[in-house]
Amino acid sequence: MRPKQQQKARHDDLFRARLDQIINMKHELVVLADKIDWAWLDAQLADCFSDQGRPAEPVRFMIGMLLLKHTYTLSDEQVWERWVHDPYFQYFTGEEFFQHELPHERSGMSHWRKRIGDRLDILLAESLRIADETGALNKRDLARVTVDTTVQPKNIAFPTDSKLLETAICQLGKLAKEHGFDLRQSYVRLAKRAAMMAGRYAHAKQFKRMNRQIKFLRTRLGRIIPDIRRKIDRDERLQETFAVPLSRAMQIRGQKQRQRGWKLYSWHAPETECIGKGKARAPYEFGVKVSLTTTNKRCKGGQFILHAKALPGNPYDGHTLREVIEETETLTGRQIERAYVDKGYVGHDAPKPGRVFRSGQKRGVHGQIKKELRRRSAIEAVIGHCKTDGHLGRNFLKGRLGDQINAVMSAVGYNLRIILKWLRKLLCKIIAAILVTINPFSARKWAS
Repeated sequence: MRPKQQQKARHDDLFRARLDQIINMKHELVVLADKIDWAWLDAQLADCFSDQGRPAEPVRFMIGMLLLKHTYTLSDEQVWERWVHDPYFQYFTGEEFFQHELPHERSGMSHWRKRIGDRLDILLAESLRIADETGALNKRDLARVTVDTTVQPKNIAFPTDSKLLETAICQLGKLAKEHGFDLRQSYVRLAKRAAMMAGRYAHAKQFKRMNRQIKFLRTRLGRIIPDIRRKIDRDERLQETFAVPLSRAMQIRGQKQRQRGWKLYSWHAPETECIGKGKARAPYEFGVKVSLTTTNKRCKGGQFILHAKALPGNPYDGHTLREVIEETETLTGRQIERAYVDKGYVGHDAPKPGRVFRSGQKRGVHGQIKKELRRRSAIEAVIGHCKTDGHLGRNFLKGRLGDQINAVMSAVGYNLRIILKWLRKLLCKIIAAILVTINPFSARKWAS
């Protein structure tokens, strides 16, 4: 059913403390909570719920927890634990009295992510609206943007043939044991030793010995697969259960290190892709490509992210520019006059190619355009902050939907951190102006 509505208390409770009496109502998190249009968010998410069943958790509480998680770079467990003892977190999520224990289930955040995962762009739009309302962003700054791509790494180990083969052997043996039938031989102990020796031989650059261990693992996996197929031959239920694991095991057994085409790099995250961005420190990264669009100009509050999207399939950067620009215009409601990109966008398919300027371009670059093109590299710092201060540096969410959710929410968290910093500065300016009015001499001394 539709989410429950948080009811305001009609009178004070003598045995509970009101949050507005124990916190600073001028705190930036309180000001931000009052500026978010929770009713609009509730209306936008209304069609994600059915008319039957148990009512869902309140929109303000669950959306607030998601925003707090990505603003302060916390895990699901950490944001729940901090909520219990942080009154500002409780006020942000709509509580009226201080709570000493969790009133909601911890698993609710995972269920909400799955339910509204494709609607999270509204949070990015809401962050831009708040930035405009507080004066941190001007609408005319949305007309000139910078677009770039980066890699969002998946939470997987570095893939090697020996590790993948050992994982396939262990997972098939574990699944067979769960469904109550024994294999002729599981090879778990032998696979563990062979994978360990392969790693040691690779470190010592003894590649013939390493390949011998990998061949041993590939042979043992080749024995387990037909053994399982014989055991489940007459059971349709087991055949359906083992269909995906057996296909993954066959892919791991057959793929080679330097083959072309699709490869499997992780057993539990088959959507992981190998992406090379030309970095000397990291020639290959394993995750998904993400496109980010930021304001070209540094606004009063900072450089804001206007659009974020995961790009599965590792597409060529230039072939994604048209879609990115169109979605950015839809999200911001402002037509893009100029877009600045790097040299990887040669041969792009933008709707107005004359309004797209590449790094190192000479033709048509003069005056204001030349100054704005110099600021193209400022997006690299934004990407760095999203990775170090946010969750873009490692994605722990599952599947393609998890890639998109993590990319968008990392952008939302980055914008909210800038807005909170802007609100702190704004409060300091207001306090300084009041002190100047009361006592000019003490205000100058306090400011110095």
